[in-house]
Amino acid sequence: MKKIVEYRKLLNVDKTATLKDLKTIYRNAMKEAHPDKFSGDDEGLKAAEENSKNIIEAYHFLVSINPETIEQLKPEYNETVANATITDYKFVEGRLIIDFSNGSVYEYISVPKATYVKMVNAESPNRFAKRHILNTFFWRKKINQD
Repeated sequence: MKKIVEYRKLLNVDKTATLKDLKTIYRNAMKEAHPDKFSGDDEGLKAAEENSKNIIEAYHFLVSINPETIEQLKPEYNETVANATITDYKFVEGRLIIDFSNGSVYEYISVPKATYVKMVNAESPNRFAKRHILNTFFWRKKINQD
């Protein structure tokens, strides 16, 4: 959740922002922070490049967890969690990344480390995940391995 709050603060949006709102806000933020505006100013250019990277990352993350995006992906997600098995998983900074047998990869946000440890130690991590993680935590589909 901390990551979500930071990204919303960076783009100055709230929970109710639509995909259209996010796109407009993203474009305006990129106009302000675009590195091309700082040609000849090396220090400003470096800061603008870093700021642009952060804005791009925040935008893509917020789009991926937006209710409209989740609603579009829900049928595919439900099919995956109902029929595919977990082939691999890893825990990175409060995020649980799960690979499924159908090739899908989903990231579960703000999973407590204790929950992850219980999953690892469970007799059936797949069953534990279905009962305690897959429909409990915010999720987003991972398109690439970022």
